[in-house]
Amino acid sequence: MELFPREPAVTNAPRRDAPLAERMRPRTLEEFEGQAHLLGESGPLGPVLAAKGRLPSCIFWGPPGSGKTTLARLLTERAGLRFAAVSAVLSGVKDLREEIARAEDERRRGVCTALFIDEIHRFNKAQQDALLPCVERGTVVLLGATTENPSFEVIPALRSRCRIFTLRALDREALSGIVRRALDDRERGLGELGRSLSPEALDLIVRFAQGDARRALGLLESAAERADGEIGRDQVAAAFESRLPDYDKGGEAHYDVISAFIKSLRGSDPDAAVYWLARMLEGGEEPRFIARRLMIFASEDVGNADPNGLVVAVTAAEAFDRVGLPEGKLILSQATTYLACAPKSNASMLAIAAASEAAKEHGALPVPNHLRNAPTELLRELGYSKGYRYPHDHPSHFVREQYLPDALSGARFYEPSDQGQERDIADRQRERWKSEPTPEK
Repeated sequence: MELFPREPAVTNAPRRDAPLAERMRPRTLEEFEGQAHLLGESGPLGPVLAAKGRLPSCIFWGPPGSGKTTLARLLTERAGLRFAAVSAVLSGVKDLREEIARAEDERRRGVCTALFIDEIHRFNKAQQDALLPCVERGTVVLLGATTENPSFEVIPALRSRCRIFTLRALDREALSGIVRRALDDRERGLGELGRSLSPEALDLIVRFAQGDARRALGLLESAAERADGEIGRDQVAAAFESRLPDYDKGGEAHYDVISAFIKSLRGSDPDAAVYWLARMLEGGEEPRFIARRLMIFASEDVGNADPNGLVVAVTAAEAFDRVGLPEGKLILSQATTYLACAPKSNASMLAIAAASEAAKEHGALPVPNHLRNAPTELLRELGYSKGYRYPHDHPSHFVREQYLPDALSGARFYEPSDQGQERDIADRQRERWKSEPTPEK
């Protein structure tokens, strides 16, 4: 006995020349492979599907190719709602307002709209804030899809108004079923080509796909073009090698490419740095992650050799949040090339590392009395703040003083390099400290 009534097939079928993955997009829940933990009889989506005509706002979180968009479409159709889609990569607040205005018009005619936002994590706070009123009023049912953890990438106010469903990477059984259906389907798939698939080729497709149905179907389609009859292991291997390997945000490639990016910046090679930047962006890396890395790099590897480096990195991060993709690539590229060409110094990084070691080794050393705050008469009688000399009352606004605890007197943590503006800092500090006599104890 079926838990849910069979649904009518989707009528707006993709064109015959569309990619196989698009043509084979499931038209009913019966065709939907995987995610049994959500769609099974005891799964959390059971009550949602059973209540025909009602659909809560939802966020679907899962890896690429796990079925987030398809599931959103099928749930919308099951509930009898109008489906409207917006891409967070290509759209801004203006596009959102237009879709919401249309949803309000449809609502007056008795039609409820499900607004699907692909890659909702790419919307900045202002864009996500713009969704709140229409979700609260019930103008739209919000359906968001994200590959990033909603706890970090979706604002709390919006998150609290949505149910969050976690999709998993497709297992071997689900991927095998998807590939076989596409191979046999004469209407939408490759059935009319008369191709067969060897067990070794199927195994290779499943392994290369790494839980991603879209990737599996792309490999199958490419391999089928190389075969005359049976699709074998060699055709699948050739299809895989002809495609640019995907950038795996959660795997080894992620760490290798970001490592190459940072090392190219540190090595002052703007061409290599911007190449690795492009690899990350084209592979779907979260741009805010890249912006955070640029801000860290600006302090860790450029530092006071060029203090503007941090200004550029922070400004780039803020500007990207306002602009978004695709134009935001220009902003990240500008920051990347600037930092790659900037003079380099890790003196600030070494300074905090050395100071942290001293703090851990010596514990909570007492603050010298002359540096302590003395807001009351009693504290002043105890000698707090006594003997403190105000630097602005002295020539060059400098006076030699002991600012460290007695146990660390004379310690040096920050050693300015001879690079860029830090060379001037080093010269200035030397002049200051040699011109002033040591204070008397």
